[in-house]
Amino acid sequence: MSDIDILELKADIINDNDEKAAEIRERLKREHTFFVNIMGSPGAGKTTMLIETIKSLKESGDCKIGVIEADVDCDTDSRAVYELGVEVVQVHTGGSCHMDASMTQKALDRLGSAGFDVIFLENVGNLVCPAEFDIGASLSVMLLSLPEGDDKPLKYPLMFTVSDIILISKCDTKPVFDFDETAFRRNVAGLKNDAKIIPLSFKNGENTGEWFGLITRILKEKGF
Repeated sequence: MSDIDILELKADIINDNDEKAAEIRERLKREHTFFVNIMGSPGAGKTTMLIETIKSLKESGDCKIGVIEADVDCDTDSRAVYELGVEVVQVHTGGSCHMDASMTQKALDRLGSAGFDVIFLENVGNLVCPAEFDIGASLSVMLLSLPEGDDKPLKYPLMFTVSDIILISKCDTKPVFDFDETAFRRNVAGLKNDAKIIPLSFKNGENTGEWFGLITRILKEKGF
């Protein structure tokens, strides 16, 4: 039997995606729009974080906010965000476990990115695929819910490597779950020693002010 011809496509796909992501980044820079990529597992609290962050930004000043919601199917999250009075585009990825730069560009076109100070993209929920695809974001934020465990930087290193800010959500569950925050921080530092880590709970308000203050300060430093 002759050798089977194997065509490796992943490198080409990633290279094409990175070129498109660079185009998005330049476009948003020209339009003076700040773009935040939110990543994390299903159930980590991404939508709750997004809703509470939008409320905080709307209270703190005049900030034009847009949202892209990415899901394999359904529009539950986008409907919840829409109730806040912000413009939302829902993306159904057709089974894809992540947003790539091409999908993102189409969503930005539909939303009309030039009209916003900040756009949040809530990525498809998982800790693998979203980390592999640059979407041209200005800032990458990930949520790890405390019940998921402190070993996740060891199991999913790329996600923690590409994230600028890591929110440990659902910290109100500390009495129930064993989570070694010291080990977690040590493991993250081994991957990205300048990542900002904030343990918080949107249920009881623990440390949410630190997160709200941080994102507000970042936007102000960028001129928003």
